[in-house]
Amino acid sequence: MNTSSLAGLPLLLFTNVLHAQPATSLAGGVEDPPPEHTVPAAAPAASFWPWTLELPKEHPGWGEGPAKSYLIPALEIVGFEFLLNQFNRHFNSEDVYRTDFSTIKENLSRGWIIDSDPFATNQFMHPYQGSIYHGFGRSAGLTYWEALGYDFAGSALWEVAGETGSPSLNDQITTSFGGSFLGEALFRMANYYLETGDQSPGFFRELGATLIAPSAGFNRIVYGGRFDAIYPSHDPAVYTRAGIGWRHNQKPDHADAPEQATTDEAVADFVMDYGLPGKAGYEYTRPFDYFHFEATLATSSNAAPEDITIRGLLWGERYSWGDNYRGVWGLYGGYDYISPEIFSVSSTSASLGTTAQWWVSDSVALQGTLLAGAGWTASGTIADAETDRDYHYGVSPMSLGALRIILGTTAVLDMTGRYYYIGGLGSGAREDSETILRGKIALTLRIFKQHGIGIQYVASSRDAYFSDLPDTSQSIAAVSLFYTYIGDTHFGAVDWR
Repeated sequence: MNTSSLAGLPLLLFTNVLHAQPATSLAGGVEDPPPEHTVPAAAPAASFWPWTLELPKEHPGWGEGPAKSYLIPALEIVGFEFLLNQFNRHFNSEDVYRTDFSTIKENLSRGWIIDSDPFATNQFMHPYQGSIYHGFGRSAGLTYWEALGYDFAGSALWEVAGETGSPSLNDQITTSFGGSFLGEALFRMANYYLETGDQSPGFFRELGATLIAPSAGFNRIVYGGRFDAIYPSHDPAVYTRAGIGWRHNQKPDHADAPEQATTDEAVADFVMDYGLPGKAGYEYTRPFDYFHFEATLATSSNAAPEDITIRGLLWGERYSWGDNYRGVWGLYGGYDYISPEIFSVSSTSASLGTTAQWWVSDSVALQGTLLAGAGWTASGTIADAETDRDYHYGVSPMSLGALRIILGTTAVLDMTGRYYYIGGLGSGAREDSETILRGKIALTLRIFKQHGIGIQYVASSRDAYFSDLPDTSQSIAAVSLFYTYIGDTHFGAVDWR
C-alpha cells in the first residue's frame, strides 16, 4: 500500500563511517583485543543536544535497567504511524489515508491481498518504513528478535488502520522482514560510527549517526541520558569503500525500455563489510554480527537508488581450515533492491551459506561468500511503473556468489553474481516465470594513502514468460569510473597470523 512521503535514505552520509575505523579493525598487524572490550562512555547529552537531559552519574549499559523499555517503542511506532497518516491525509490527494473506525473494522474483516502500488513504494519505501520501527525498538534496548516483533506488529497496524484499502500481504513481508534487515544494518552502522574514535561522540558524529538511523537518533535526543548507551560492536573487522564518479549505460534497444532511459549519469556507491571472519576474539553470537551492505545512487530517475543490497548473518558459527583459512557459516537474512534503468527486482530472503577468508600467500588474500536460499521477490519493467503494477510477486529460489581478491595494499578486485527465479509459486499464475541474472565486477587501485581510482562493470538481464502477455527479454550493462576513498589500506584483509 502507498506509505508515504518519507525522507529519502541518506546513503551518501555513510561515507563519514570511513573516517571512524579503529586501528584494531584494520588488517596488517591486527592486534588482539583487550581482555575486556570497553565502549567509550557517551558524553552527557546536554553537551551536544542542549535541550535534553544530562546523563545520570551511573549510566546503565545498553539494554539494561531503565536503558531498556518495551513500552516506549510501542508508543513511538503508534505515534509515528498517526503522524504519517495525518501528513498524507493533508498533503496527498488520495482518499486511501482517510481512515476512521469504520474502515478499521472493515479491514479487520477483509482478507489480505497482493496490492498494486508502484514498485518503489512497495519494495523500497515500505522496508525503509520498517527500518524506522526497528530503530525505535533497538535504540530502546530491545534485542534484534524483540525489535522484529515490533516491526511485524507495526506493519500490521499500518495495514489495518493506516490506509483504507485492504491489508497487503506483500507489504507485511517487506516492511517486517526487509525492514528489520535494513534497520539492523543502519542501526549497527550508526552505533559503530558513534563508538569509534578516541573521545566521546560530539555534535557532528551525533548528527551523522542520526541521519543514518533517524529513529535511534530520535530516542537519544528526546530521552537524553536514558538511551545514550552505545550498542557495543565488540570491535569487528570492518572494510568500507566509497566512490563518486561517472557511468555510461549501454543504450537499451528493446521496445519496452523507457523512453527516458539515461545513457550517461553521475553515480556514487558505498560498500561496508562488518564483522569479517578471522578477527581474534570476535564472536558471532548476535544477528548481524556479520553483514555486508552495498548501495549505489545514480542521477537517473529510473535508478535512484540503483541498488541497495544487504546480507546479514542471523545465526552462525565460526570454523577454520589449517592456518590460513577462517570462516563463518549459517543462516543469512537478505534484502535486495535493484533497478538498472529498464527493469527492477527486489527480494526479502533467507539463505544458507558461508563467508570466509583465505590467505593464499603473504600478500594475497581471498574473501568470499556463497549463499543459496529463497525469497519473496518482485520483478517487472520500469515503463509505466508509476501508474500500474507492471510487475509480479512470487516465491523465488535465489543464489549469490561473491569473491574479493586482495593484492596487498595495491589493489582489490570485487566480483559478485546474483540469480533469481520467480515461478508460479505464490504468484497466482502457474505458467508465468522470470529468470534474472546480475553480475558486477569492480577494480580499485590505491594511489595515495586511502585515496584510489576504480573502474566498475555491471550487467543485468531479465527473461520473462507470461501466459497472457508477450514474452520479454531485457538486458543492460554499464561501465563506471570512480574516485574512491578506502577505509583500510589493506582493503579489509584480516590478518590473524
